[in-house]
Amino acid sequence: MPTKIEIKNLRKVYDTPERKVHALEGVNIDIEDGEFLCLVGLSGCGKTTLLNMLAGFVEITAGTILMDGKTITDEYDKGVVFQEYALFPWLTAVQNVEYGLKIRNVPEKERKEISVRFLQLVRLEEFANLFPHSLSGGMRQRVAVARALAFDPQVLLMDEPFGALDAQTREELQELTVDVWQKTKKTVIYVTHNLSEAVFMGSRVVVFIPQPGRIREIINIDMPRPRDALSPEFIKIQRNINELIRDW
Repeated sequence: MPTKIEIKNLRKVYDTPERKVHALEGVNIDIEDGEFLCLVGLSGCGKTTLLNMLAGFVEITAGTILMDGKTITDEYDKGVVFQEYALFPWLTAVQNVEYGLKIRNVPEKERKEISVRFLQLVRLEEFANLFPHSLSGGMRQRVAVARALAFDPQVLLMDEPFGALDAQTREELQELTVDVWQKTKKTVIYVTHNLSEAVFMGSRVVVFIPQPGRIREIINIDMPRPRDALSPEFIKIQRNINELIRDW
């Protein structure tokens, strides 16, 4: 697959009133078009900082991020899903999904069709006219995923989107997200603390270590899909990643 995003010698230092915080140093990753890349590591290792730099929310101190060979801007074609549901409470599910399309002046009939299609993709078409307060946490997060995908971004950035959910709902959404990714062929960059989640979902897993945040290793996950989290191979990979994170 061709390279979609090139991260070269990336460095990030936050200049706070108390001191300089060295968040990232020497980060180099080539992300393939259509890849599902997971970022894992202890708190404070810089994985969310990297995602925010990819989103254009945080300035780069040094190094470059290229997409299709060009320097990214904060307005490039990406969708973002956070741990918090970040839905507009005064809009229904379908209106939330429509929101980005409305901002882009997509005609009403077309944006309705697109929004319903993506609610179908995340299995929520029957709940299209409900407001967020009437939906479970898992349903709200599915709406957030549908909204991020509806305007057809080239890249989907996900920051621990299922971290606040119960274990069963999280597993259901992991399976759903992999299914949606396989159908849409998007490039996905996914931050998680959950190592099982990373091995289940990722094409590759980038293991970060802190002080400053840097890459220790990038693990290829060559297991066929759907993956069995109880298989010896799965557990072996998960244990290996845990050792890389802990024993540095």
